[in-house]
Amino acid sequence: MKKTSTRLADGRELVYYDLADDTVRDAVDRRPLDATVTTSEIRRDELLGDSVAVASHRQGRTYHPPADECPLCPSRDGRLSEIPDSSYDVVVFENRFPSLAGDSGRCEVVCFTSDHDASFASLGERQARLVLDAWTDRTSELSHLPSVEQVFCFENRGAEIGVTLQHPHGQIYAYPFTTPRTALMLRQVAAHKEATGGENLFDAVVERERAGERVVLEGEHWVAFVPYAAHWPYEVHLYPKRRVPDLLGLDEAARTEFPRVYLELLRRFDRIFGENEPPTPYIAAWHQAPFGQLAEFDGVTRDDFALHLELFTIRRTSGKLKFLAGSESGMNVFINDVPPERAAERLREVASS
Repeated sequence: MKKTSTRLADGRELVYYDLADDTVRDAVDRRPLDATVTTSEIRRDELLGDSVAVASHRQGRTYHPPADECPLCPSRDGRLSEIPDSSYDVVVFENRFPSLAGDSGRCEVVCFTSDHDASFASLGERQARLVLDAWTDRTSELSHLPSVEQVFCFENRGAEIGVTLQHPHGQIYAYPFTTPRTALMLRQVAAHKEATGGENLFDAVVERERAGERVVLEGEHWVAFVPYAAHWPYEVHLYPKRRVPDLLGLDEAARTEFPRVYLELLRRFDRIFGENEPPTPYIAAWHQAPFGQLAEFDGVTRDDFALHLELFTIRRTSGKLKFLAGSESGMNVFINDVPPERAAERLREVASS
């Protein structure tokens, strides 16, 4: 992998990740852009103990442009985009309309391929590995920013999820705090560690799931399963078998196997509802240990956390979505319409050809 860092016309950082070591990236952003102005701030909710990002400037972000005006395609044929070069493998750049900025963190866009009509599931294994390497590098770089405590790499896919740009891409949020979901996990890990005399909760969960009926697929270094208490109609958790706190901890064997396992998982997701259905909308979310101090979680260190990816769809059956209504949105109590065992069975049935 070759990494080339440059700047866009308004000062935002852009990084090319290339498969070929001899690739030269010297294209200049020729757009007449003004400096980016953001109004992002973090507000603490005293009753719930969590935080909300207020970012009113995002109201003006690009919304469903036609394919020939996509800002994530390369700049070519006289049309200038967010990527100055006429081609690329993988590219990462600071979001022009970030939810987090400055002392409130940072937001980046990750373009998985220059092919506008592709999807992550259609990538080859070398390309998917390059994306993994980019996620890992960005996690490392962002973790050194003084305002960053946790790095979150994720992909939103599909209009039903709220995606406004159809080009295959994901995002990275670098938060200035430990996110509420991660904090809940860490509290459970701390309580389990104390109650069992030191057992790791993540290890216990993975061991139990591997021995049960909800495993979807398993490789030498990775295992994917539908969790016992899945919140979403089709939800899969993907874990490396050797517990590591973040993407930086993966060894070469796990990195090499990841593309095959993950691509197979995504392709199965696209087949859940049948060959004639539109692509399955999903969220793919990497959970990594915070880089800050964990003193508030009794006896827990970063090494007690387990890196894993959670993949889920809001589609519950053909043509029907799972809405977060009263119980989910009002009280955070999910009601799942699909038994996790049936979801796992379906995902085994649709093994991609």
